[in-house]
Amino acid sequence: MRKETKMARDGASPNDQLLEAFAAFRETNDARLSAIESGRADVLLEEKVDRIDRALVEQKSALERIARGQNRPGIGEPALSEHKSAWGAYLRRGDETALSRLETKALSVGSGPDGGYLAPPELDRMIEQRLHAVSPMRAIATVRTTSATVFRKPVSTAQAATGWAAETGARTATATPTLASLEFPTAELYANIAATQTLLDDAYVNVEAWIAEEVEQAFAAQERAAFVSGDGTNKPKGFLAYDTIAEASHAWDKIGFVLSGAAGAFAATNPVDRLLDLAYAPRTEFRQNGRFAMNRKTVAAVRKLKDADGRYIWQPESQGAGATILGYPVTEIEEMPDLAADAFAVAFGDFARGYLIVDRAGVNVLRDPYTNKPYVLFYVTKRVGGGVQNFDAIKLMKFAAS
Repeated sequence: MRKETKMARDGASPNDQLLEAFAAFRETNDARLSAIESGRADVLLEEKVDRIDRALVEQKSALERIARGQNRPGIGEPALSEHKSAWGAYLRRGDETALSRLETKALSVGSGPDGGYLAPPELDRMIEQRLHAVSPMRAIATVRTTSATVFRKPVSTAQAATGWAAETGARTATATPTLASLEFPTAELYANIAATQTLLDDAYVNVEAWIAEEVEQAFAAQERAAFVSGDGTNKPKGFLAYDTIAEASHAWDKIGFVLSGAAGAFAATNPVDRLLDLAYAPRTEFRQNGRFAMNRKTVAAVRKLKDADGRYIWQPESQGAGATILGYPVTEIEEMPDLAADAFAVAFGDFARGYLIVDRAGVNVLRDPYTNKPYVLFYVTKRVGGGVQNFDAIKLMKFAAS
């Protein structure tokens, strides 16, 4: 009877449990590989590897939950401003008199109930902070706030020519840079949340914090999908929605890719070499802050790969640093494609320089006590945009042989 290795000590910290689970995974996977090489494939070993792999995912999720709890903003002290008081009266009782008097009505056609009201900046910041804590793309991309409906950014697609000259020497004319303007339109993101009047009447309930918590998951789910694969029509344009081109023929406004070497899988021979090709596809300036992005199923496949010296290329989180692949950080984004023929399941690059998220300042809240009695509905909207801002900074792996 095979001895079962305990994956982690009871009472150990979440980080130590992750490291111990990875040590158990490494030992068991090595045994699995040895059995395959000797022609003695063992179903029990395969099952054990899968079981430990699931434990690794659970430990990593536990660490992420702890981190999110530490990063989330607190409820804070109740504000005593006149606007805060008027806003509270509107949320709890539907009293718009004070808000109208303070002229904080949203700039939309129709009466106050039709257009909703612009929320105080505190609610806007609270929602943004909570989204940053749960959104992997917001954590690694550049985020800008604008007052405009469309954010425009001039970019240089070809650098200006330069040259050397003596102090009194003649300067010949150099070529001017090629400029383009990228546009990032913002689209309306909404959530419709319900509360009971009993909850709203409870003086101990911070209604703003409750709204921020309720819309967090609804907004985050929509954003995650849009930042990866959104088509740009009434939503952000995801980095996988742009035209792609083989890296050897790279051109501006297209994202370059390298091949995995097999349809829907890593190459059977030297698969790590293809990941190295991906990591070295961006120029050095983008590789310095580069990271891998993939979903958890792809991470599980990469976790079993070794380099030429027999070392696992995936390493667990250690001393506050996240997990790495080939020494580079890895961000798990569930909305990335699974391994499949022709799928772009792995991305690498400097996402802060490559992808831009645009938040239009302001959150609108419409209180509706009539549509779904006895509940009070809050229709919450904000405007968000996004897209690639540098096509040299992000590269993809296409899971195909050719």
